[in-house]
Amino acid sequence: MPLPPAPTKRATLLSPEAFDAPARSKPRGNRKTTATLDQVAHEGKLARDLIEDGGGTPTRAAAPTALRPSAQTAATPAHPVLSVVSGDKPRARKSGKTATGPSKLFVLDTNVLLHDPMCLFRFEEHDIFLPMIVLEELDGHKKGMTEVARNARQTSRTLDALAGAQDADIASGLKLDSTGHQEAGGKLFFQTQPLNYELPTSLPQGKADNQILGVVEALRQLHAPREVVLVSKDINMRVKARALSLATDDYQNDKALDDGDLLYSGMLALPPDFWTTEGQSVESWQQGQHTFYRITGPLVPSLLINQFVYFEAPGEPSLYARVAEIRGKSAVFKTLRDYTHLKNAVWGITTRNREQNFAMNLLLDPEVDFVTLTGTAGTGKTLMALAAGLTQVLDDRRYSEIIVTRATVSVGEDIGFLPGTEEEKMGPWMGALDDNLEVLSKTDTGAGEWGRAATADLIRSRIKIKSMNFMRGRTFMNKYLIIDEAQNLTPKQMKTLITRAGPGTKIICMGNLAQIDTPYLTEGSSGLTFVVDKFKDWPHSGHITLARGERSRLADFASEVL
Repeated sequence: MPLPPAPTKRATLLSPEAFDAPARSKPRGNRKTTATLDQVAHEGKLARDLIEDGGGTPTRAAAPTALRPSAQTAATPAHPVLSVVSGDKPRARKSGKTATGPSKLFVLDTNVLLHDPMCLFRFEEHDIFLPMIVLEELDGHKKGMTEVARNARQTSRTLDALAGAQDADIASGLKLDSTGHQEAGGKLFFQTQPLNYELPTSLPQGKADNQILGVVEALRQLHAPREVVLVSKDINMRVKARALSLATDDYQNDKALDDGDLLYSGMLALPPDFWTTEGQSVESWQQGQHTFYRITGPLVPSLLINQFVYFEAPGEPSLYARVAEIRGKSAVFKTLRDYTHLKNAVWGITTRNREQNFAMNLLLDPEVDFVTLTGTAGTGKTLMALAAGLTQVLDDRRYSEIIVTRATVSVGEDIGFLPGTEEEKMGPWMGALDDNLEVLSKTDTGAGEWGRAATADLIRSRIKIKSMNFMRGRTFMNKYLIIDEAQNLTPKQMKTLITRAGPGTKIICMGNLAQIDTPYLTEGSSGLTFVVDKFKDWPHSGHITLARGERSRLADFASEVL
């Protein structure tokens, strides 16, 4: 009998002394395990007898009571279930994906394909149906250089790849996993024949939306009782579908969060009894100007790297720190530098509240390459980002220059084309930049009028205003990049901007999720929400939600009541 193959790696659960211990002649096994092994051998013999016995349907004798597995053993088998096949060796069954219920048939509206070209692969084990009018509308949007036209062309290429796959049959459905997308287990069906349906006379038959509704009604009758669902980004389309008693839903895959209140805030308040319950196990040490605390306990799994923690209680000293390290079941807190004090002023600016102090620590940390700041109007996002940038560009020489860009989305009607160079065209959009530079240039009160004018010219020479339209293909090296009004960017636009970063570049994204001016974007699908959620556990990024406005009492009251 050949020996079993040698193990590929050394066991990790044995102590070093156990490796040198002599082998026992007879292994110590408990009786339950022996009975189970005997039962497997007995049942394997019975299975071989059944296979070798030809003719008729053999009846299997009941196993002895002593060899029957207990209820606990049967419920939790230690080995995969073996299926015995005639002429082959026993082999383990493949565990397939457990479906939550019967697969559905999703009918996609054209706007879903134009919104996300990869939406065909986002429906797991369910099937997809495309009406012929959807393909017609898709063909009408493919021309141009807009985002919609690019998505239409990408969708057309995807459909062509699915139809050209090996063994593809449009009549029986195209397998969605044939192009390598293993997460899609369903099929894609096209409308290959006319469908009979009746709609109310108040819905014009020539309109594309009404034709799609008719196709959904026909499929519901044809495939009953299978659930047929219309997926559309058009709210009015979904309202009409519900009025006709048709199942409909919005396309949810583009949303990073269902509720904006669930967005990662970047900070965590320690419980009031933190020092009482954890004080005995906390380790602390001093290194330079910072104090470090190592904690263990149930709080560690809920922490993220670079998350800020604070402890405030009446009559007790406060703690403001940042999670510097998470290793196993322990985490290390690092105390912060206090930028609320005048001696730590940044370009003459001091922070006025707890969240601003957290944000300034992120903005001035050279190990943090990506910072996101969200908050209502007047919370100091732009002012702090500019002050930190000027300090690191002019004083510390950490970056070569500041680059500022923003999404050019109007609040009201567009004013039309603007004359001049790129920076002159971006001038009207950079009013917030000019306002904050005016504040920063007046912080040096002892320089005099000529000195302030020279400082303003120096600041202007180190700040470049760029348009987002010309960012494709660029690489920013050793730059301090500020992306203002980032809530109006889509996730794809945000990816285009962030991937421009070269060595030594720091990117700051700022925005107010309550003031989204881009059509079809919501708090859940905004590019700013997307990057906050995706970067929250990266060790070189940080996020803070600024909660308190510091612009004026009028602006604070307006933000609350309007």
